[in-house]
Amino acid sequence: MKTKSFITAALMSTVLTTWASTTISIEGTMNEATNPLINYVGRVRFTPEGWASFNYPGTEINADFEGTSLRMSASPMSGFFMVEVDGCKGFKVSFNSQTDSVVSLATALAPGRHSVRIAYCIEGLNRKPEFRGLITDHGCGLLKQQNTRTRKIEFIGNSITCGYGVESSEKTDPFEEATENHYYTYASIVSRSLNAEHTSISRSGIGAYRNYDGPKDGSPDPMPWQYPYTLFNDHSERWDFSKYQPQLVCINIGTNDFSTDNYDARKYEKAYREFLSQVRGYYPDAKIVLLTGPMLGEKENNKQKSILDDIANDFNKKGDANIYRFDFTPQTGELGYGASWHPSMRQQQRMAEELTPYLKSLMNW
Repeated sequence: MKTKSFITAALMSTVLTTWASTTISIEGTMNEATNPLINYVGRVRFTPEGWASFNYPGTEINADFEGTSLRMSASPMSGFFMVEVDGCKGFKVSFNSQTDSVVSLATALAPGRHSVRIAYCIEGLNRKPEFRGLITDHGCGLLKQQNTRTRKIEFIGNSITCGYGVESSEKTDPFEEATENHYYTYASIVSRSLNAEHTSISRSGIGAYRNYDGPKDGSPDPMPWQYPYTLFNDHSERWDFSKYQPQLVCINIGTNDFSTDNYDARKYEKAYREFLSQVRGYYPDAKIVLLTGPMLGEKENNKQKSILDDIANDFNKKGDANIYRFDFTPQTGELGYGASWHPSMRQQQRMAEELTPYLKSLMNW
């Protein structure tokens, strides 16, 4: 059955380029987004219609189902998702139709139990994605999920964590949603390697006190201002942090604060300290790792490292022993670049290879 599922998933990755933007009539059993047998990982808000709304990359929709096929319904122009059927290699599907969309995720499966994992792979701020439900065969439906992932991680980051340009191979390419893919980032790779769930509270251009090329005194909407809410740039609903309590939090914020020569290191340090206290308040028992990314030049990279070292040491001295430090190796170009000089797919893989053993040892996983 595993072999047949793998073949099906592989075939689907080929034919979905034809089906991805096609509206298909709904035939089968519609399992609404509010169905309690659907498991979400990430910040989700339900609309009055009962649809799941989200806009952070990496938000997951998970379910077990019976039958020989599966389709997914989403709002028009919801964007791109990565799909794994029965644990096989992920493939991308797109909802880029101007009309209501239904996309086929699997066909010709062996009768019986199957699983699906669907992960949003772009930043949905402009898309306003909404998941409406899963369509199973007539007479079939969803099953109680056999979830084996008990480990939980949260990654807080910027474009590097989002997967900006990771599917591009030219550093001069501009940002495009088609080449952004959180599935291929260090965060996702690490989580798969450790068999962990993860949330990604990430946005391109975001900083601790100053967003990309923002004023020296600071931007009005950096990560600490956005973080407490369910959706990015939407402050109508505060997130309920009791819904997801990770054992591990990785913070990778600072590249944008230092990325242009108009920064105030003292303001960055002050804002970061306050943000770390904010995160600790939400997750009192988690181990928190402060990371530096691979994109900054030597001067700014060393400055950020020094600041984060001081912050971690100070928190440790004041009684918080669960604050840690980790630095990614700066990228050199030997592994290529993604769009706009961002980490390439190979660079993201190297980042994961560096971070995974550290976290595995730290968490005894």
